[in-house]
Parts: sequence; structure tokens; C-alpha cells
Amino acid sequence: MVNRVIWIVLDSVGIGSLPDAALFGDEGCNTLTHVVEHTGISLPNMARLGLGAIESVSGVSIPKDIIGVYGRCGETANGKDTTIGHWEMAGYSRPSAFPVYPNGFPSEIIMKFEESTGRRVVGNVPMSGTVILEELGPHQMETGDWIVYTSADSVFQIAAHEDIIPLEELYDACRTARALLSGEHEVARVIARPYIGKAGDFSRTANRRDFSVSPEETILDIMKDNGFDVIAVGKIEDIFNGKGITEAVHTKDNKQGVDLTVDYILKSNKGIIYTNLVDFDAKWGHRNNVEAYGQGLVEFDKRIPEIIDAMRDDDVLIITADHGCDPTTPGTDHTREYIPFLAYGKTLKQGVSIGTRPSFADIAQTIAQMFGVKATSSGEGFYDLINNRR
Repeated sequence: MVNRVIWIVLDSVGIGSLPDAALFGDEGCNTLTHVVEHTGISLPNMARLGLGAIESVSGVSIPKDIIGVYGRCGETANGKDTTIGHWEMAGYSRPSAFPVYPNGFPSEIIMKFEESTGRRVVGNVPMSGTVILEELGPHQMETGDWIVYTSADSVFQIAAHEDIIPLEELYDACRTARALLSGEHEVARVIARPYIGKAGDFSRTANRRDFSVSPEETILDIMKDNGFDVIAVGKIEDIFNGKGITEAVHTKDNKQGVDLTVDYILKSNKGIIYTNLVDFDAKWGHRNNVEAYGQGLVEFDKRIPEIIDAMRDDDVLIITADHGCDPTTPGTDHTREYIPFLAYGKTLKQGVSIGTRPSFADIAQTIAQMFGVKATSSGEGFYDLINNRR
């Protein structure tokens, strides 16, 4: 029996456009391969786990002695955002897409938000977070108005300068927006986007918070109900609205995310350590920073031996993603892509391909099989294929 799953999500590291990607404007996208091709980076540790042998991945070496389980997963949910991706890999495939607002939010929503918070709103447009700060940051510093904006994703984002609007007021405003955005306007996430600095030199801080809606039952709920630990590192707690989580810690960057993950591996716990490394998406993918994206992959790859060395004999490491965000494309939005599946552990076979799985939810179902708990509502498990102790 498996003692723990160390589940690390490389946020946005997709590996090739899904068959329906053209419907999302993402035909030909391949986040990982394009970053590797443009930067010439080497990822030897993920290569040993089988990354280069996954279909649609190129530019990554394929060693003779692959020590991991590898493959890719498609997405059945109608979307390409963080929430839908994480929910599906945890076993809940949302049947309908969250609403998006290419023309901004309806006036009645904005008016109710202003009335409830006591501040006016500027913006209310789909725009890059860094660009809107350049345009409206000085205005907010003069007036104290909220900066509200969205993107191609289902998000209501509120930017607030930490010296002008206290963090707790920003978080309260997000809770207000979350309550307002229900029914037909139930967006996936309300996001607090605090920043600091002065005109021409604004920068976001690590005090971001996501206020999500709650999914239906996931593998996290099932594990928690069965007495297991479900430890959330990074923005996992926010993505699941705290549901199914027994302990959580937020992070400021990828490095701290890996540091805290290793700390938890070295502690006495049993169940799931679930980590999201958001820098790939938030700092580099959305900003089309190909070089930094590549360096981020290199830095994570260097940490893999440290993670494996901290593991016990009955631990399993899973590395995956939640969607794509190809920084080599003209746009800055998420991309509809397959996600990689890499796994390693002494209880698993080595050099085994799981091929192309139809759903992210197959990951959750496989974890359920590892721990002998009830199945999730979506997905088909493949533990029989990779279990070395049968």
C-alpha cells in the first residue's frame, strides 16, 4: 500500500494542443516543447522520469534507463483554466464552462460591488495585469478606486496598491464580489491582486489570494473523510475553496513551494501532499517570457533529486500540469493542451508508458486505487498498469 502521494502541479506546463484546441484558438500550441526549442534548455531529471518519451514532447532527451512512469492526459471539461484543470485531475469534471466576460462585467454587478464596498471601480475590461497597473495604477493612488479587470479566463480580478488600500479590505472586497458573482455570473475565481511601487515601477506582491467556488466531491474529500492528511502547498487551498484540505500553506514563489514540499515529505504524515508551482503561469506564461519560463523549468528539474531523496520507500511522486500557457504565441492567455504525467516510486514499475489517457481525472482515480478508497465520480484508474507489487 502507498503511504503518501507527493503531487506537484507545474502550473501551465502543457505538452501539446488537444484535438479540440482550434475551438479555443489554440491549435499548434505546445508550451513545454516550444520553450525547450526556443531556449535550448536541458531537463535531465525529468527526462529520466520519461518526459522526452511522452507523445507530442520533443527536444527532451530519452535516456535508456527511464526510471519513471510517463504519459499524457487529455481534458474532458470545457475549459482551459486553473480551476477546471485542478478539479478534473482531482476527479470532478465540470460539465459546463464558467462564464467569461470579453466586454467586462455587467453594470449591475459593478454597481452592487461599488455600493457594498464604498469605493468606485475603474477598468472593468479584459487586460493583462501588468498593463492595467501601468494604465490605472496612478489613478488608484490618487483616488482609491478599485481596479477591476478580467481575462480570457473566468476571473474577476481586483488590483489594489497595498499603501492605498489595506490587504484585509482588499480580501473583504473579494469576499463581497464572490457573494455577488453567483448563478449565471458564477465565475471560477475572484482574485485579489495586491501590488506596490510607484508609477512606472509597479510590481505585484506575494499576497495574492484566490476566492474560488467549491467543486463537487473530489479525491481530496474522499481522502480526508478516510482519515488521511491532505496538505495543500501554494494556491491549492484557494482552488478548492478549502474543501477536502486538512492543512494548508501559501507560497511566494516556486522555490518556496518546493522547499515547503520537501519539508512536508520529511515530516510524519500520511496521504497527499498537493503542491502548485504557479510561477510558470503567473510570472512567465502570461507575460510571454520564454527565457524565464525555460529557466524556471531548469530550476525545478534540479530539485527533483532532492525531492526523491526525501521520499520513503512507500511514497509516490506525481508531476503534472493543469493546462498550457504557451509563451511563444502572440496571445497571453491559457492554452488548451494535454498535460504530462510523470510518476516515480519504489512501489511503481520503471519505464512504463500509460499512453494517452482520456481525462485528467484518471489521475485521481489512480490515487484512489493506490490508497484503497472509494472511486471518484470521473476518470478511469491505471494503477494495475504501473503497480510493481502485484
